[in-house]
Amino acid sequence: MSEDKSTNDKLQKVLANAGFASRREIEKWIEQGRITVNDKTANIGIRVSEQDKIVIDGKPFQFPDQAQKTRVIVYHKPVGEICSRDDPEGRDTIFAHLPPMQRGRWVTVGRLDISTSGLLILTTNGELANRLMHPSYEIEREYAVRVLGEVNADKLKELKKGVMLEDGLAKFDNIIDSGGDGANRWYHVILREGRNREVRRLWEAVGCTVSRLSRVRFGQIHLSRDLKPGKWQDLTPRVIENLAGLVAINLTSEQIYQDMSYTRRTNARYGRSSKRRY
Repeated sequence: MSEDKSTNDKLQKVLANAGFASRREIEKWIEQGRITVNDKTANIGIRVSEQDKIVIDGKPFQFPDQAQKTRVIVYHKPVGEICSRDDPEGRDTIFAHLPPMQRGRWVTVGRLDISTSGLLILTTNGELANRLMHPSYEIEREYAVRVLGEVNADKLKELKKGVMLEDGLAKFDNIIDSGGDGANRWYHVILREGRNREVRRLWEAVGCTVSRLSRVRFGQIHLSRDLKPGKWQDLTPRVIENLAGLVAINLTSEQIYQDMSYTRRTNARYGRSSKRRY
């Protein structure tokens, strides 16, 4: 490996930016001995450059093309699909329904569990994805949730004040009653982090059950009614620039992929900030 560390990055950062997993998850892979660098088992803190030979689970790693343009798509995930590339149980994965990549790979901005539907954002830019997911940027996520169980003013107050879960304090920034009949009632909830099953666990903590859950907004990106489950669509350069700006990344038009079949109407559809009902 080169001793000039100023030109190298830590292994977990390189692989995370390439879309393999989060830095924390990749650190676990390193500890498990799943990654080698120049035929030697990698260790935490090792730095790598394009001159190094990296192998993950026996498969060679190729550094992404630095000239590759940033592409961002939205995908309407249906219930029953998982957000992993491979599944031992053979379940359907979102990656089977995305546009193929000649180089690089799609990186998900957060995940939705198998029972949750709705908006997923994916990009070819690993650093953009990592920043959008990082809690320090406090980007709003909005979910439509159907709740089974008694919901009173005290429970709503508790959910907005904060509930202690096994992984720390969690809360909704806002809860909007969206109506309903009988034992089921719909709410729109907003929070600024993406912990595993957080929306479901919050409601369960106050004695309620989530019977349906769908993410309808991430930051200023809304799930369009026109985007059917199992379908995807590119975001326009203007919307991508605005999204990157939320996390202090400056992208020029030359650095952004553009689908020339787009219309101005699509640009407005995903960029507007008005509230949507789903």
